[in-house]
Amino acid sequence: MEQMTDPVFLAIIPARGGSKGLPNKNIINASGKPLIAWTIEAALNSTFINRVIVTSDSIEILKIAEGYGAETIQRPHELALDATATEPVLLHAIDLLEAAGKKYDYLVLLQPTSPARDALDIDHAVQVLLNKKASSLISVYEPECSPFYALKIHKNGSLVSIINDGSCFKRRQDLPKAYMPNGAIYIVNISEFKKRNVLLTDNCVPFVMSVDKSIDIDTAQDLSKFLKFRKACGEKT
Repeated sequence: MEQMTDPVFLAIIPARGGSKGLPNKNIINASGKPLIAWTIEAALNSTFINRVIVTSDSIEILKIAEGYGAETIQRPHELALDATATEPVLLHAIDLLEAAGKKYDYLVLLQPTSPARDALDIDHAVQVLLNKKASSLISVYEPECSPFYALKIHKNGSLVSIINDGSCFKRRQDLPKAYMPNGAIYIVNISEFKKRNVLLTDNCVPFVMSVDKSIDIDTAQDLSKFLKFRKACGEKT
């Protein structure tokens, strides 16, 4: 009988050099270390992740990433534009690694703007994925304001509900629970990802995280929330 082998996990951390909301946010000082360092250390300390790659167009980011123990890939300029989607960046890294003879079963996308996510969160997410035999996983949180209350302005100027079933007038306790992706952890079977070029597969499961762990840093206010989170964890900022 053929012996089963453990799946191999590749973590990719995309970190573009340009940033408008918070200049140089991926390497800004965040509680004593560059922002990206929190994600690199979480990936390196994960029980499941076999390799950690940072992909960036910025030489400065790549040097800092290497200093914290990550391997790096310099991506071309055309994959570092404001309108560049995440999927082509991931495929570029995967293709380079596979061309060098390296094969992986699962991709773990870890965005550096989610520094509150740690190695335990990653490991728990992987365990959920494996236990449920899913092809992908996305980390989510339950927002304080339900998206079922959302409205939009119609092209004729009238106000209409996004979910046209009267949900915006219901009591919160009468609404189904809704979740939002927090950007912290995405896991996907690489074969499935390469076939469809999507992170949300047909068999995708959630990994629910707390609001505190779901900080996504895009502004100075977001960074301030993270510093408060670190203080609450007993760390000096």
